[in-house]
Amino acid sequence: MVYVKWVFWGTFWVLVAAFFHYTLPQNDIVRVADTYEKRIDFGENSIFWAKEDAGSAVGGANRDVFFIQTFYENDRPMVFRNEDTSWGWPPYFKFDTSNLQAEATDLKSVKESPNWVAVKHYGWRNEFLSIYPNAVGVKSVEGPDVRIIPWLNIAILIVFFAIVWAIYVRWRRFRQARIDPVLEDMGDSFNVAGDRIAEKRGRFSRWLNSWKSKPRK
Repeated sequence: MVYVKWVFWGTFWVLVAAFFHYTLPQNDIVRVADTYEKRIDFGENSIFWAKEDAGSAVGGANRDVFFIQTFYENDRPMVFRNEDTSWGWPPYFKFDTSNLQAEATDLKSVKESPNWVAVKHYGWRNEFLSIYPNAVGVKSVEGPDVRIIPWLNIAILIVFFAIVWAIYVRWRRFRQARIDPVLEDMGDSFNVAGDRIAEKRGRFSRWLNSWKSKPRK
């Protein structure tokens, strides 16, 4: 039972960590090499794509999606999609996809003369599933070593763990005040019942033994 409990809570916290890692914004320092638009046919990975841009037709099996092609300082490629989140999840309320694409295009540079850009995004890149992180902002930075402190992420995580701690403390107090006494009473009742059964069984055994010990006439 203890192992089941640890597996349950371990799985729960792994899912929570994955949720925050996918949803919270991250900043990658990259060089924008190209921007383009591509028609995407949505399949099993559609859950990792945003809904239609604001004002577009709803329910299409495919549509055009903006992409931003970039490279890290070590020449490792990274491709971002550029889609509106509108009023959906995650709640970035992004409606400026076209403007962001124009800004990214204006920041393009070549390897010999790089212009380093901080791309704020959420999501994951997985080549096997053909999923891409969604860019929500771009800005020029001084160099590839610039460090951006994720103050928003820190604040959200502090609030989240504060809520978790408050719920845990209240649950623990409730359990100690209401549940534990009931369980103790039930345990005592079971013990008393067990003692009574054992006592009756002992009497019955002694009665049988008394008959066995009597001599036959």
